[in-house]
Amino acid sequence: MLKFLRLAILILAIAACKNQSNKKDEATTPTTEEKKSEWTYLFDGTSLEGWRGYGMDSLPPGWTIKDSVLTFDTELGLEQDYTGGKDIIYGAEEFDNFELYLEWKIPKGANSGIFYHVKEGYNGPPVVSPEYQIIDDENYADIHDLTGYNSQFGAEHPELLQDWQKTGADYAMHTADESQKQLNPVGEWNSSKIVFTPEKVEHWLNGKKLLEFVPWSDDWKAKKNSGKWDNAPDYGKYKTGYIALQDHASPIWFRNIKIKKL
Repeated sequence: MLKFLRLAILILAIAACKNQSNKKDEATTPTTEEKKSEWTYLFDGTSLEGWRGYGMDSLPPGWTIKDSVLTFDTELGLEQDYTGGKDIIYGAEEFDNFELYLEWKIPKGANSGIFYHVKEGYNGPPVVSPEYQIIDDENYADIHDLTGYNSQFGAEHPELLQDWQKTGADYAMHTADESQKQLNPVGEWNSSKIVFTPEKVEHWLNGKKLLEFVPWSDDWKAKKNSGKWDNAPDYGKYKTGYIALQDHASPIWFRNIKIKKL
């Protein structure tokens, strides 16, 4: 009888410890709502608060909300006529290490991009800020004359869209892995993600990782100093800055723009 009582007490003690351990795990494991709270929405479909033009106090013409979507409402311009646009920045806060997620769609022949670590005081974000390229891979070269622009970089076939110009590329620096690319047709939504830390940068498209690189590494510096940015001394040097969206004379639509600090 005594042995039975001792065994029963031991079982109860073990059960109590396990229950307490489970409670501890429940208390330290973030709930779904807690995980959601790690994200900050830069655009949630209801307001453009925090957004303004690069080097401006307000939004440039054309940038607006339509049907809960951040829209750049314009006519498609030709690449050969492009002289610069009115990019917009989320000017309420600068970010250093982050995970940025957004969804976008473009019409046929369109071009845009996502910049980070943006600093003002330059002609525009491209000369100072890395860019996640957004473009109509399939149709762009058929609609626009790229020969003049691409010839200056020694392209073998300057009339074609170059690998470093295609969607998901770290523009003019690192190319996307085409075997992993699942780019939806023009007019359909795509999702993009940029993960930035000093150890590694990642570009994602529709749930697939397209590239990764180490910022400011010897390889990074070699690419920077031997291509499009060799005469842009401040390109990519900043470790914190604004998020920006590009006006490249194309209509474009963005939604669900959110960021998580790392």
